[in-house]
Amino acid sequence: MTARTHVDPTTTTMTNVTRGLAGGLASGLMFGLLMQVMGMIPMVAMLVGSESVAVGWVVHLTISAFIGATFGLLLGARVDSLVTGVGYGVGYGIVWWVLGALFAMPAKLGMPLFNLDTTAQRSLLGHIVFGAMLGAVVGIANRRDTRPASSQA
Repeated sequence: MTARTHVDPTTTTMTNVTRGLAGGLASGLMFGLLMQVMGMIPMVAMLVGSESVAVGWVVHLTISAFIGATFGLLLGARVDSLVTGVGYGVGYGIVWWVLGALFAMPAKLGMPLFNLDTTAQRSLLGHIVFGAMLGAVVGIANRRDTRPASSQA
């Protein structure tokens, strides 16, 4: 009989949150680079009354960490593979596109809500990729827990 490490539901909530946080930061860095190229980081800074690129990055990565941690908290126990992670992640990314990009950000900045222009469409693609990467990180980390202990080096 091969010894196995613990698999969810015995994986702790803190482990799920930590894995989600790591995935959120990794995904946030990737999405932030895309936003930087598109000139959108200063708009993120406007959420806290600035237009600084550095402030925009701090705000963006803070939001990314929060989204990742909540993904881990809410869905981490359900993610047992790369495929399930990406699936849940894409859905979660779309939810945050609606909540953040279409509602919260425009509401805070006095812009039209649920405006489906070209920027919103690009943002959707970014949120889908963010979610897929977030879910992949959590799925890979969780999958490692299901391999026999002898194959974990």
